[in-house]
Amino acid sequence: MTEPDTPAPETPPPLSPPPRRRWNPLGALRNSFIAGVVVIAPIGLTVWLIWTLVGWIDSFVLPFVPARYMPEQYIGINLRGVGVIIFLVFTVLVGWLARGLLGRSLLRWGEGIVNRMPVVRSVYAGLKQIAETVFAQSETSFDRACLIEYPRKGLWAVAFVSTTAKGEVRAKTPTDDEVLSVFLPTTPNPTSGFLLFVPRRDAIFLDMRVEDAAKLIISAGLVYPNGRDGNARPAAAPPEAEAGAEAAGSHRAAG
Repeated sequence: MTEPDTPAPETPPPLSPPPRRRWNPLGALRNSFIAGVVVIAPIGLTVWLIWTLVGWIDSFVLPFVPARYMPEQYIGINLRGVGVIIFLVFTVLVGWLARGLLGRSLLRWGEGIVNRMPVVRSVYAGLKQIAETVFAQSETSFDRACLIEYPRKGLWAVAFVSTTAKGEVRAKTPTDDEVLSVFLPTTPNPTSGFLLFVPRRDAIFLDMRVEDAAKLIISAGLVYPNGRDGNARPAAAPPEAEAGAEAAGSHRAAG
């Protein structure tokens, strides 16, 4: 009994080469223009903001400087930035005086006068609190970045750990675990957000720095600190581990 002949498999037709894309001069110009904007825009905006800020400070400070002390009286040109230098020197002198005994006494005397003014004292107290919060030379800052489930289970948000909860908040929190004070910023404005008290077991700490986490929030997830795709780069093995691996490989090869 003869077996039927098995038909030979059909060879697939050769793949046709992909069609060549025609060179489009307008498209090339457009891509070059976009690449140039990406490079120039950050530099131009930074220079413009600095130039505008310096001009604003000059316009505020220079009217208080007598005309005979202005540089243009001697060199014939108006130098931009002189007001900034005068402002910095004046601020350093005021700060140096305020740290002394006489300066602290004068400051307390002036604040006593301001506290007697109904409207002025409220404005001064608010501005002073803002200035102390922004420019305070203390070591208190956000400790680490973390992930917490917010606004519901299954959704994760990047937050900053400020400190551990203390006092009445910690005493009345119904958990035996340590409670963290966490600041959850909003996107793209990280200066506003929510203060949350989260048990430590519900927070996933991140290896990225606080500055990198802030960039991630401001960019709405477009800028990752670990690369464009967001995948963390593996940490390099220490030299001892590499030497041990090489020795193990040599031993296996010899065996």
